[in-house]
Amino acid sequence: QLQLVESGGGLVQSGGSLRLSCMGSGIALDSWAIAWFYAAPGKERELEREGVSCISHRGGDVPNYADFVKGRFSISRDNAANTVYLQMNDLKPEDTGKYFCVKDVRCQWPLTAGMYNSWGRGTQVTVST
Repeated sequence: QLQLVESGGGLVQSGGSLRLSCMGSGIALDSWAIAWFYAAPGKERELEREGVSCISHRGGDVPNYADFVKGRFSISRDNAANTVYLQMNDLKPEDTGKYFCVKDVRCQWPLTAGMYNSWGRGTQVTVST
């Protein structure tokens, strides 16, 4: 089955770090731009998800970040591992939610959740005070 699988979430204290992974299953991620979205608690509908970051598959392109994560989150890819990572540092309670990754032919910034109709299960991030 062709899909993206998110992992790496968990419970962390405010100020802590997590690294989320988006792994391709049956999909070669080096041919795709990969974007991360975030669903805040209580906002379960796909259209309510917010774009967090996006990384192109073309070398030289600069990744995109939402203002609320700039300076704290970093996106990267490891093509050998067929994985895209979202390094989350200095986490805040308002970062709590479920995180999803999607693929696209390019980073269409700002990200719009309504443009995507294939979502994985996501990975839950909970930041305690």
